[in-house]
This record gives sequence, structure tokens and C-alpha cells, in this order.
Amino acid sequence: MANNGIVLLVEDNLKILDINRRMLEKEGINVLTAATLMEARERVKLISPDVVVLDIMLPDGSGLDFLAELKEKYETPEKPVCALFLTAKAERADIMTGLSIGGNDYITKPYDIDEFRMRVLGFLRLIESARMQRQENENKLSLSAILSKKELAVALLAAQGLYNKEIAGKVFLSESRVKTCLSGIYRKLGITEQSNKREILKKMIP
Repeated sequence: MANNGIVLLVEDNLKILDINRRMLEKEGINVLTAATLMEARERVKLISPDVVVLDIMLPDGSGLDFLAELKEKYETPEKPVCALFLTAKAERADIMTGLSIGGNDYITKPYDIDEFRMRVLGFLRLIESARMQRQENENKLSLSAILSKKELAVALLAAQGLYNKEIAGKVFLSESRVKTCLSGIYRKLGITEQSNKREILKKMIP
């Protein structure tokens, strides 16, 4: 992953907290820890985690209530709150409640540490993929304000490494017209390098 992510662990069993922290840090993940909800609130004020791993029974309240609080205060369409419950509450009703209020996953104690690790990593991969997709969409929207539809189509194909002849066949232009179109694209995007214009274009277009 380009970004290994930030995980907040909220757990009052300090042994479990330490084991999970060390295991995730070995994966290159930035880990925040909190043994109480008060500590967790302080952590999220300073930095927004990608994934929150929540116990339910905590000294100063319920992880269920805290998730609802997080969603109300911090969730946006661009950055939803991703939460995984890790708890000893193993009744089916408990699991259904945790998932119904917005938990993305639910693991009961005792738990398999490798399974826990893979689930957290899976969430982080999904989050990174969604982040990259949003960035790609934003880049395309930005380019669409600068380039015409035909120019954008040519630019996208050129960024993929296609030759002018191949591009011409896909956008129904002559090869010379594609060359002229590319010159206009480079000018509009401020690409003035003589030798590696396509490489610069590739970096600008996902």
C-alpha cells in the first residue's frame, strides 16, 4: 500500500492492547492506542484514523455509543468511519447490534491474532483503493475543465502508453490530427519538456 494507514485501538485490556499494537506496527501501520473512551476522544481530536478497533465494554462507557458518536461528528461521504469490534460479547444479538449500528466487522474474544491482522489489513487496502479512486476521479474532473472531450480521450490513451497510430484508431482521428491534438494538450497543461512529455502526462493522469 502506498499509505499503510492509521489504526486506533480502543481496548482496556492492556496486554491485548500491546499485542495488537506491536503486531500492526510490524506491518508498517501507524497505531494509536486508548484504554478508555476519554483517551480515544483525545486521539481522534488530533488525528483521524482510517480504522477504529473497538472493545464494547470499556471502563467509562460503551464502544457502541462511541461508534455512534464518531459517525455523527467525523463521518463524511469522502471519509466514512470504518470500525471493527473486538469484544468478549459473543451473543448473536450483540453481533447483530454491533453491525446494525455501523460496525464493519465483529470479532469475538478469544480471537486468532493472524485473522485479526488480515481483517485490519483488508480494510486498509479497501480504504486505500477507494482513496486512489477518488483522487483519480478528481483528476479527471479537473482535466475535463481544461480539455475538450476529444482532447481528454486522447490524453488518457497517451498516458496509457499508446502510440499515435493506435490512438487514432480509437478516437477516429487521423494520425496527424492526433499529433496536433497532443501538442494542444501539452500546451494547455503547461508541459514544455521536449524529451519526456508523455512521461509527464502519465504522471498527471491516473
